[in-house]
Amino acid sequence: MFDKILIANRGEIALRILRAAKELGIATVAVHSTADADAMHVRLADESVCIGPPTARDSYLNIPALISACEITQADAVHPGYGFLSENARFAEILADHNITFIGPKAEHIRTMGDKIEAKRTAKRLGIPCVPGSEGGITDDDEARRVAKDIGFPVIIKAAAGGGGRGMKVARTEADLSHALSTARTEAKAAFGDDAVYIEKYLEKPRHIEIQVLGDGKGHAIHLGERDCSLQRRHQKVWEEGPSPALNAEDRDRIGGIVAKAMCDMGYLGAGTVEFLYENGEFYFIEMNTRIQVEHPVTEMITGIDLVNEQIRIAAGLPLTIRQEDVRFSGHAIECRVNAEHPATFRPSPGTISYYHPPGGLGVRVDSAVYQGYRIPPTYDSLVGKLIVHGRTRNECLMRLRRALDEFVVDGIDTTLPLFRTLVRNQDMQNGAYDIHWLENFLKDGGLGDAGL
Repeated sequence: MFDKILIANRGEIALRILRAAKELGIATVAVHSTADADAMHVRLADESVCIGPPTARDSYLNIPALISACEITQADAVHPGYGFLSENARFAEILADHNITFIGPKAEHIRTMGDKIEAKRTAKRLGIPCVPGSEGGITDDDEARRVAKDIGFPVIIKAAAGGGGRGMKVARTEADLSHALSTARTEAKAAFGDDAVYIEKYLEKPRHIEIQVLGDGKGHAIHLGERDCSLQRRHQKVWEEGPSPALNAEDRDRIGGIVAKAMCDMGYLGAGTVEFLYENGEFYFIEMNTRIQVEHPVTEMITGIDLVNEQIRIAAGLPLTIRQEDVRFSGHAIECRVNAEHPATFRPSPGTISYYHPPGGLGVRVDSAVYQGYRIPPTYDSLVGKLIVHGRTRNECLMRLRRALDEFVVDGIDTTLPLFRTLVRNQDMQNGAYDIHWLENFLKDGGLGDAGL
């Protein structure tokens, strides 16, 4: 097992990793920018190192500074969390060159799945069902027209090197195609430094279903069921739950088995998430995230398995002790991402939290690194915390979530709490009758009402 882990991240995920390490008896090192000197993970870690000024490129993305911090503190492993360098294959390789373990997948798998075109080729080879589309990158309008006519309109154009909704455009007719292609390329180049794009069939009302996996890198892998992440705004997840209201046990076993076998064949190491669009009973691969997910607590709540603990154990070379038959799903869990944003305009709201009261009680978990008097900096993402609620049934979970949201108080800044208080009372949400376009249509139609004022 490791002697000391350096946590190459900030905010709630840094605190989450710190807690897992402490429960394993491992010393921790927090790194921080000057803007995060008073952060909770910095206060609680065994050691801390300032790695630069507030801008991420000069601190949390500064690989030489992180390597120096490891050497100064003699950390023998690095956990990257999510975001920042968590899916940077070169970072994993540089750590290996310095005899420091990267707590994550093999660099080759990060690189393969980070290229959306190569990821799709790999998924097909491993027997994972994919959305119909181009075999590789699209280089000109004529090729785009040929592919689009072959698979049928509407189509969606996506950046090969990224995600998060950037470099992603829909063309509903041939007349839309040229403009959508050039716009997607421009956005992809600006966001990822690479203008390569590819085309897929655009599904009209799909769910977004993701399968959580664990692999030991030695040919053993399991799945831990699914999370439904269909409630999105601008392709960014807002509300996640598991199990999905749209799937039955047969669907779950079928897609889970396909994914687990693929990870075995791939020799996948660590935690990962294989993401699908789901429509009319069919699953279509869209991407794989080779890291811990923001929404991983949903899976932890319904399985009782500590995913970060498992990440650390697997990276230390210990075998995968959980067999597929050991995985048991219990009840229902929902996660709400509470952001420092205006609930209707989603305008960021950095500032000082003047009063903070998180909810509690049976089945209620809050993953957050904020506290009363904490200042949300304008430099990073606006996540205040994640409210995760578990119940024996989905209805019990919804009622518990409603109660917890009413208890949750964050003053001094705008937050998205009013949005969730509205959503949990909405009939479509209570029925689980939503798809990836539902939230944007709801907001466009004024569904938030006075709650967004």
